[in-house]
Amino acid sequence: MDVQVIIDSIPALFGGLGLTVQITAIALFLGFVLAVPLAMLRVSHNPLMWTPVYGYIFFFRGTPLLVQIFLIYYGSGQFRPFFQDMGLWTLFREAYFCALLTLTLNTAAYTAEIFRGAIRAVPHGEVEAAKACGMSGWLLYRRIILPKALRLALPAYSNEVVFLFQSTSLVSIITLMDLTGVARVIVARTFDVYEIYITAGIMYLVVTYGILWVFKTVEHKLSGHLRGRPDDKRSMAEALDIRV
Repeated sequence: MDVQVIIDSIPALFGGLGLTVQITAIALFLGFVLAVPLAMLRVSHNPLMWTPVYGYIFFFRGTPLLVQIFLIYYGSGQFRPFFQDMGLWTLFREAYFCALLTLTLNTAAYTAEIFRGAIRAVPHGEVEAAKACGMSGWLLYRRIILPKALRLALPAYSNEVVFLFQSTSLVSIITLMDLTGVARVIVARTFDVYEIYITAGIMYLVVTYGILWVFKTVEHKLSGHLRGRPDDKRSMAEALDIRV
């Protein structure tokens, strides 16, 4: 194994990793903002409200992410006159914007479905108690349903964050120099396949487990039943403030 080529490639790989993290963070933020209202519409009993959302989620969850990238990046050229009239062609001709748009729409669909399940999982008794106190509509969602649903959705949402972070490797196909794109260029120049891709894989691994650690910490802080769990009879007695 050529260690020197790894050392020489680390600065470039870190540059690609920076772009990967940047795209992931922006797509996650925009996807989250979009997913919350979509999930609320998804649980509506009005077919005019939940049917379009279901169609959107059905498409983006049922088709490969790579196909979605191709449709937006290459397919937008077929509608160039329309985008030019709308003043949007300067955006759609850029690979960065197309990749970010695709990842945002994709993660919004998955996240909306995660939140839909979490909203359905909110105990009915808590909702009824809030209604008995006079809460309804947006106030009920803001004070009771959404905070509880977000806590319930954290484990599944952490998997979606990891999935999106790893899926950014596909954007290198449309010329973006993310971590995978930089690694591929270095391999094409040096032919050191194992050294470069193993290094890139380790970088993905470190960031992935960093994400999981952050979510585990947040879940631990938001969930009281996970804190201060007694390990034995004595600690249980201490928790109950009784003498063994």
